Amino acid sequence: MDDDISLNQLSPFMNLELCDDVDYSPPTRTSSSPIFTTSTALPNGKKIALLKSVLSSHCEKYCYYCPFRAGRDFSRYSFSPEAFAKLFINLFNAGIVEGLFISSGIIHSGIATQDKLLAVAEILRRRFQFQGYIHIKLMPGCEKSQVEHAINLANRVSINLEAPNPERLKQLAPNKQFYEHLFLPLQWAKEIRSSILPRNFIKHSPPVSFTTQFVVGASQESDLELLTTTNTLFKQFGISRAYYSPFRPYPDTPLENHPPTPFLRQKRLYQASFLIRDYNFSLSELVFDNSHNLPLSQDPKVIWAEKNILHTPIEINSSDPQMLLRIPGIGKKGVKAILAARKQRTLTDLSMLAKLGIDIHRAAPYVLLNGKRQNYQLNLW
Repeated sequence: MDDDISLNQLSPFMNLELCDDVDYSPPTRTSSSPIFTTSTALPNGKKIALLKSVLSSHCEKYCYYCPFRAGRDFSRYSFSPEAFAKLFINLFNAGIVEGLFISSGIIHSGIATQDKLLAVAEILRRRFQFQGYIHIKLMPGCEKSQVEHAINLANRVSINLEAPNPERLKQLAPNKQFYEHLFLPLQWAKEIRSSILPRNFIKHSPPVSFTTQFVVGASQESDLELLTTTNTLFKQFGISRAYYSPFRPYPDTPLENHPPTPFLRQKRLYQASFLIRDYNFSLSELVFDNSHNLPLSQDPKVIWAEKNILHTPIEINSSDPQMLLRIPGIGKKGVKAILAARKQRTLTDLSMLAKLGIDIHRAAPYVLLNGKRQNYQLNLW
């Protein structure tokens, strides 16, 4: 079968894989390109056209949620590492894609499958001298030497934990062991990265980053469980990001009648994880409902602010950067702008904050400007 056709048979399933600092947006195909690509924002903010694909949709695992699971009746496709690398470099040379995310169904063990994924990247780096962006997925059960090789080849490496703990994983993927197959490669990656491994294939590249992904809502896990594991991964393993893939049922899988997960739950998990990663919030400061889930009705930062600073607002002109970061509507860029402006003048009204790029509709209830609360219009929507 034509390689372009095979590739496009695989692309619609790639909504399962979230990657590269962008919340999932469906693969698109323009009139000028027969190939599905994803517009992706890299960690440095640059946007590129990313080819997201699996090397093979054949799989020997019986994961309850996955459309690639063994025994499911649908047309499957596979590429050899050589054929896939050639296809990608042709697309790159034609200006259709700029980077690659590569994963695979598992055939003949995670080790054998990992070798094939590494072969794709090595052909691109060695033979075709490709210096662009590559994200390699680690397979469950891979070896430490393979993790090291992936780190040396790729700009980003990731492994899907899928669930927050062993008990939940049993409800999703009965053939996988949480610690031996999934968590251990994270430990290896931490050890390898701390040894400052030389980058033999990529010139002038920043250190490799590492991410993971969870399937949200398929195993009855709570947000607290997910964020507890995420917190550990941020603090102890130095991962760049945790992705939360909202469960979607596929026909002819054991979970085909399970309800889909609302995208709003995904949004709240991202907001909470960013508070932990970027805003120095502790897990204990987040507010959960009686089911240990984040309330869907409000941003978790707003919930914290209403509980803690609504009646004791923060003075913009004198508070330290960490307190400013806790105000809804103020992010890292906003804090830098405020600190720079404070050196020049006293900030006295909301219009001055608006000129600094602050979302004054969100921030106003929680701030003092030169000792005074500000009049503001409540946002009813």
